[in-house]
Amino acid sequence: MSTKKIGGTVFMAAATSTATKFENNTDDQEKSEESITNYLIVRPEKGGMLDLLRYLAWADIGSGVRFLESSEEGIMGEEAADHRWIILVSIIARKIISLFGKPLEYTGFVVDFFLNLLFQNGGIMGLFLNFLQGKVVTPQRDTETFISSIGHLDGRIDLYRAENLLEQIDHSVSAEKTITEEIGNRAHMDLCIMASKLAYENAKVVRSIVVHHWKMHFVDFYNCWNDFQKEFSTQVFILCDKPKDANLILISFRGTEPFDSYDWDTDFDYSWYEIPKLGKVHMGFLEALGLGNRDDTTTFQYLLQMKNTNFNHDYEGSGSLLSNTDSDMEQNELDRSSDSDRATAVGHKKFPPEMVKKTAYYTVRKKLKSLLVEHKNAKFIVTGHSLGGALAILFPSVLVLHQQMDVMKRLLGVYTFGQPRIGNRQLAKFMEAHLEYPVPKYFRVVYSYDLVPRLPYDDKTFLYKHFGVCLYYNSLYIEQKVDEEPDPNLYGLRNVISAHLNAIWELIRSFIIGYTHGREYKESWFMVLVRIMGLALPGITAHCPTDYVNSVRLGKERVVQMSSF
Repeated sequence: MSTKKIGGTVFMAAATSTATKFENNTDDQEKSEESITNYLIVRPEKGGMLDLLRYLAWADIGSGVRFLESSEEGIMGEEAADHRWIILVSIIARKIISLFGKPLEYTGFVVDFFLNLLFQNGGIMGLFLNFLQGKVVTPQRDTETFISSIGHLDGRIDLYRAENLLEQIDHSVSAEKTITEEIGNRAHMDLCIMASKLAYENAKVVRSIVVHHWKMHFVDFYNCWNDFQKEFSTQVFILCDKPKDANLILISFRGTEPFDSYDWDTDFDYSWYEIPKLGKVHMGFLEALGLGNRDDTTTFQYLLQMKNTNFNHDYEGSGSLLSNTDSDMEQNELDRSSDSDRATAVGHKKFPPEMVKKTAYYTVRKKLKSLLVEHKNAKFIVTGHSLGGALAILFPSVLVLHQQMDVMKRLLGVYTFGQPRIGNRQLAKFMEAHLEYPVPKYFRVVYSYDLVPRLPYDDKTFLYKHFGVCLYYNSLYIEQKVDEEPDPNLYGLRNVISAHLNAIWELIRSFIIGYTHGREYKESWFMVLVRIMGLALPGITAHCPTDYVNSVRLGKERVVQMSSF
């Protein structure tokens, strides 16, 4: 990845220069508020091992600052001093991920190929017989039969009690019952976790399962542009419960892929960007949605702050759903504009409209608005597992920021599973009015010692705070409604010991759950192997979708506080 040093003085000069282009559109007070564009970027590659040692062992702030980049020099010093351990965890974890990035990627290719080789040839014995007969089936990526490693961890594809799912959805949406009270609550949760798991598959697999197994209408699958990574690395698909007069639209973002170092690097990243009035938001998740690039931080300002740019309106019209019909005409006008005009619309760095059209936020928003116009009675749910969960809650947050209130009125709920933290407490307060009143609409499901919901690490004074209703399940699948999951940072010897004891129990459970709860819960040999690996890394194993599916289907609420084991 390329890096670009942007000092505080240079950045503010660029922001001031660009702001003058819009001085006729805003008053002095608004310009003063909008010019606040604080950010902090943690760059593990900028400092050396000696700097890391000094920062770790002797709390040398000067050495810590070498790993940081900010809009203001003072921010770096304060962060390096106040949040030293959090930054150290981010630096060390990302250095390790970077070191093993390529081997991890190659391992993923081998594991996926081997798993599909066995699967498509009927197991080890089937592969041996096919080899003797010269009929070995060679897996082909991006086909309807090529399943991801997540899919091999948990082979379940059918919805839970699917025979009356559509009737439950129709009843709950048309009757406008709340998610917490409706009879379809469990069905909605199961649909969301299964869609979150399905998002890891390729487009052909997704279409096949949605159409043939779920009997729903597949809308589209999108590979979206991440300008920082310079690749199409954000996947999302959309479905409706039926092709005409739909009651439900579901948007599912793909989560952290097990062998993708970029995804894990994003989860452990501490970098943030401050959006006026909204709060401090995880920079990596903004990039995944296509809302900026840390190599030129002004792109965040001009893609996020509507009052400073005509771009958001030019691309898709106002917050009204009906304005979507004019968006193509407006986009054609923008496409015909000069390069200098385009640069002005999105900051001093050129961010071509054709690239913006391929980013996750604008792609999904445009399609969602058209679907809401087409299906007059439909409401929508956003969901995702892991990184996908972070994008799922960030998507409606930016909708509110962009004043897309006609869209937000049709939001039925947001369900996330194993979601990392996305921002600070100010973001939580900003979204409360839109997600908690008059009824809760945001549900964050956390299983046991899952490490990812405890990332990025927080402390008592600042950053990364969860919000919304937390549905916490322990390893007995007992549900508790809490403000935050137990042991939010997994610090301390007690947590390490109990997490490993819990991993031993989960391994034992994997051999008996098929007998105690039915054949559909029997775990694959691959999942058992991961459970064994989890004896060393319990927080990673607990992140697998398998336990989230089990939690939704087997979970029983209990008011009495229980330990994780």
